[in-house]
Amino acid sequence: MASLDSFSIAILLGAVLVMAGILSSLVALRFGAPLLLVFLALGIFAGEAGPGGIPFNDVGTTYLVGSVALALILFDGGLKTKFQSIRTVLAPSMMLATVGVLLTALITAPVAKYALDVSWTESLLVGAVVASTDAAAVFLLVHAQGLRLRPRVGATLEAESGTNDPFAVFLTLVLVEILTIGHSSVGQVAWQFAKEAVLGGIVGLVGGRLVVLALNRVALPQGLHAPFVTTAALVIFGLAQISHASGFLAVYLAGIIIGNRPTRAHNSVVVFLDAATWLAQIVMFVLLGLLASPQRLIGSMLPAIAVAAMLMLVARPAAVFICLAPFRFNWREKVFMAWVGLRGAVAIFLASIPLLVGMPKAYLYFDVAFVVVAISLLLQGWTLGPAARRLHVALPRTADRAPRRVELDLPGQLEQQLVGYAVRPNSLFLRRGIIPSWSKPTLVIRKEKILSPQEAEPVVAGDYVYLLAPPEKAEALDRFFSDMALTAAPDPHLLGDFMVSGEITLGALSDTYGVIVAPSESGLTLADYFDVHLDHAPKAGATLPLDSIVLVARNISGNRVNVVGLRLPEDEDEPAPVPASRKAKVRTALRRAWSSVVEV
Repeated sequence: MASLDSFSIAILLGAVLVMAGILSSLVALRFGAPLLLVFLALGIFAGEAGPGGIPFNDVGTTYLVGSVALALILFDGGLKTKFQSIRTVLAPSMMLATVGVLLTALITAPVAKYALDVSWTESLLVGAVVASTDAAAVFLLVHAQGLRLRPRVGATLEAESGTNDPFAVFLTLVLVEILTIGHSSVGQVAWQFAKEAVLGGIVGLVGGRLVVLALNRVALPQGLHAPFVTTAALVIFGLAQISHASGFLAVYLAGIIIGNRPTRAHNSVVVFLDAATWLAQIVMFVLLGLLASPQRLIGSMLPAIAVAAMLMLVARPAAVFICLAPFRFNWREKVFMAWVGLRGAVAIFLASIPLLVGMPKAYLYFDVAFVVVAISLLLQGWTLGPAARRLHVALPRTADRAPRRVELDLPGQLEQQLVGYAVRPNSLFLRRGIIPSWSKPTLVIRKEKILSPQEAEPVVAGDYVYLLAPPEKAEALDRFFSDMALTAAPDPHLLGDFMVSGEITLGALSDTYGVIVAPSESGLTLADYFDVHLDHAPKAGATLPLDSIVLVARNISGNRVNVVGLRLPEDEDEPAPVPASRKAKVRTALRRAWSSVVEV
């Protein structure tokens, strides 16, 4: 009975720790504190050296939980990654994820060698352990501090954080193998990396396609789609690992494949994985905190601070500027990406590998990684928001304007799903009455009564509107049901050739510049025109043809185009020939408009 009681006590204590972690996250989010640090501190507090007094030194369990958690984190990240948003930044992000990690480790190694009094191989191992950025830490803090990163910067960081973990894991395992077994040649290491990357890519791509096929072909009972996808991700990870391929790369690629294909129950899968990933992170962080010893951490504090300073102030910035030199990033974007390279659970997880294999000085690597992560989260984490705003790489996100979207799958087909929103008083849908042509209002709920769109006319604030829309475009409906801010004045620094306000109607544009506009669209503003005809939220630089000219989104505010550039499609293929006389008329009107702008 005593042994049964001990198991019951362990279950109780474990559940209390997880619950404490969940509740503490509310406080951390409110004050912008890095959640990872909160969970690590909770583990130390509950550990043998803390007031909790729980003895824990099971490195094997920690490594197992860490592997599962990291696999789910990467899979969840891949599932939410839209390929069209990262394909333009694949080259720079891959450079950062491979060459950047290697350069960071190499530049950090000399300080680690002399500060920790270790060999060159051991110092390189320390550099490899702390070289990769942590996707969960970066984007959790971005969200907590109310930031919306510029698309190119956010996409680069997203792709880098999702793909640098496999290379960091590979580099760490190679160095551990060299230190425990013997030296390997550069050719052997390169061949092993290529083999793991290629096999991991094949397993991920094939596994992702099989999961999509199974989701759409197998009639699973309601509610089992999300657990099936989650366990399938772990199966893909395990198969890749036992095949001596990169399981972390495989599971990330599988997530991208599944997330970019139409599947059943996509929304429920994402919600379930969010919860599973969140819980896995809490358990992993608390276990890593339980492994730490405050006495050992104090002894390693000074050399670990030296390693952290070299990493944050020299190694990461140098790696970013070198890797991004061939690409068109301005210096502000490079500085921000250098500073935002937060270290998180991945570094401590990698530092547990030497502990697992029983290497000499294993606890030294673990303690240094622990201190480096704590410093990175405290210093870089709390300054992330001010740095983004000072460097002008992010705009404040007004989370209270984001609508709550309900997505319901329709059995028997994959082309459409039911998307529901509450109608807000200042929403674009209510103010303008416009909706994309690819969506179809189906029903309206008003005061607990179900009405057809015709019966509900006119729709009023407080109604709930449900529309049919393709699953891949559902998110684009958010901007029609958000509370829109007042249109900001155009930024004079953004003015180029032929600028007009986004609130100008197509009819007024037609009267002024002589372009032909369909009568049904003459009342639309230019901002409305972008909303209706784009399948995604408008971004700076987005273009739409309008008769003989091209509309260019020059400035965005609150997901709405508020400054539009007008240009003649001189170097672009036109859908139909435009009479020379009318083109000349448009050109003359535009030149006159530009002259008036210059005079003002």
